[in-house]
Amino acid sequence: MTASPSFIDRHYLLLRRLHSLSGIFPIGLFLIPHLTTNSSIVWGRIGGHGSGVAAGVETFQHEVNFIHSLPALLLIEIFGLWLPLAFHAVLGVYFARTGRFNTGRYAYQGNWRYAWQRITGYIAFVFIFMHVASLRWGWTFWGLMPTFDPQYAASSTAIHFQNGAWGSFASVFYLVCVLSIVFHFANGLWTAAITWGLTVSATAQTRWGYACLGLGLGLGAAAVTAIYGFATLNPVEAEKVERQMLEASPIESDLAMTDEAPS
Repeated sequence: MTASPSFIDRHYLLLRRLHSLSGIFPIGLFLIPHLTTNSSIVWGRIGGHGSGVAAGVETFQHEVNFIHSLPALLLIEIFGLWLPLAFHAVLGVYFARTGRFNTGRYAYQGNWRYAWQRITGYIAFVFIFMHVASLRWGWTFWGLMPTFDPQYAASSTAIHFQNGAWGSFASVFYLVCVLSIVFHFANGLWTAAITWGLTVSATAQTRWGYACLGLGLGLGAAAVTAIYGFATLNPVEAEKVERQMLEASPIESDLAMTDEAPS
């Protein structure tokens, strides 16, 4: 007697599409402003109100204050990040475990991307959990993750990357993990278009591939910029700027402290 197909087998195509959709919205879209905010520690020096390093610190702190002032931030995190992330991760692990690497026999570019999509998916899940847990609940994982102070966002992050328990390894760890997330997102965008039937022809897939590559390179540059910025920032100078901002705008700082959440 033939066994009846499982729920996943019966709804495989639908779950595949929902899985790809959850990786793009809202998880993937969260990645773009997140990296933009963090890299403002460097690009803010150009467009900030002040000049030099002080402008970067001020721009970054304003971005953090804005995020922390959002109403119902915890609900936004739960329904906009945690639940979609859990759904995407559980299905992703299932799909990854039911597939097989074939790079040994067929070492084509697409097969390597498939393999790295799985590997970076595991890295992304672990790192995002550690990142959220450290910022929301203060879990530092033996000092590997930073103790984030939303009122002294730049200086507390810089201290972790430069003088934390793990030293410069923390910067390398962050760089590898964040670039893995960027690759997983950019390559996932390419495969999502196929899953949804948006890029049927080889020409369409190639063109969309270039677009995804451009987005991935841009996000990767933002990630490198952010980590470099915090790894080279003078924490003492950054703290002076943050203290001046607190004294000049106590209302804004109070808003930033209403809900400690990821920046």
